[in-house]
Amino acid sequence: MKLNLRVWRQQSHESPGGFGDYTLSDVSEDSSFLEMLDILNEELIEKGEEPVAFDHDCREGICGMCSLIINGNAHGPETATTVCQLHMRHFSDGDTITIEPWRARAFPVIKDLIVDRTAFDNIVQAGGFITARTGSAPDANEIPIPKPIADKAMDAAACIGCGACVAACPNGAAMLFTSAKCSQLNMLPQGQGEKDNRVLKMVAAMDDNGFGNCTNYGECQAVCPKEITLDFIAKMNRDYATAKIHKFFGAAS
Repeated sequence: MKLNLRVWRQQSHESPGGFGDYTLSDVSEDSSFLEMLDILNEELIEKGEEPVAFDHDCREGICGMCSLIINGNAHGPETATTVCQLHMRHFSDGDTITIEPWRARAFPVIKDLIVDRTAFDNIVQAGGFITARTGSAPDANEIPIPKPIADKAMDAAACIGCGACVAACPNGAAMLFTSAKCSQLNMLPQGQGEKDNRVLKMVAAMDDNGFGNCTNYGECQAVCPKEITLDFIAKMNRDYATAKIHKFFGAAS
């Protein structure tokens, strides 16, 4: 198929950016979106032009690196799909495809389609640790965990930190990401010891890193490739309110 590409080009966060127009012919519908970008870069290199910088790693939908806005949609037109798992058969011959990086104040552009997601690392690091004994591996059944709770914690742990939730949110909020990373530990017995401090520190780190406030648009849930739901945001809000009460009465006593 023949495709017309409008690709965002930007040398750095400080420099102005703009769209570059490119045309590709004979693109196989079986190729992935990233493979299509590889083909584009091969052609650019052959012409002596600078290739398009974009993030990728596993190309199996589990690392979250392939973060792109495609025709205005985070990760493209398919639901529950990362860019690396998006195939060109979802586009038509002659289509014009607009490709942009994440648009969020907390994610400054490094180059072209690559953004700096260090802010996510700062939130995770603020969460700290869990209380667990060292030594030999514990018995699998030493701490009984009801299956519904284990399943819910695993749902939260499915978050790959891609940042689509932030890019899609009109406020640039990171509540879905933060709540998932917080809840996956707060739901389990091993995470109870640090539960209050964890939620307070992670929310504070989220605010300090320039993310906006959540107003329940639900765009984050709609574009999440792992289908993480707003339920986790509600849980984190409850945990946060409880932690603030515990802190207040702890200080008062």
